Amino acid sequence: MYKVLLLNGPNLNMLGVREPGVYGVDTLDSIIAKLQSKAEALGVQLDCFQTNHEGAIIDRIHSALGAADGILINPGAWTHYSYALHDALGAVNLPFVEVHMSNIHKREAFRHVSVTAPIAVGQITGFGAYSYELGLLALVQHLQHLQSQG
Repeated sequence: MYKVLLLNGPNLNMLGVREPGVYGVDTLDSIIAKLQSKAEALGVQLDCFQTNHEGAIIDRIHSALGAADGILINPGAWTHYSYALHDALGAVNLPFVEVHMSNIHKREAFRHVSVTAPIAVGQITGFGAYSYELGLLALVQHLQHLQSQG
């Protein structure tokens, strides 16, 4: 059984209320409930955490070292400027997939850059709440590949 840490950054607790034309009407709780079901079907233990505080997410990433096999993360706005988040993800050296509900490349220019994507296994963007499921599937496939090689 793989252990995956699901991290959600700032303002994602406001899903369902915040810009439904961009992010849809699903709440973070409903997205997590669907993802938990998918994780169980895949034999994955999912540990979920959301915060609006950068230090808290960094602490949670640090605590994943030796406790998780991989990370699924929607960094929210931190995607575009948080080198501290980049460094924390690099420090624990766990495979991670970055997910975004909106297509960040079709939005404002500042959203086109991700400081975490260069060290990620990959990035899923633009599929709404389904981005989370696609990200989980990609991460599990990557973990299986690593396991078969080693």
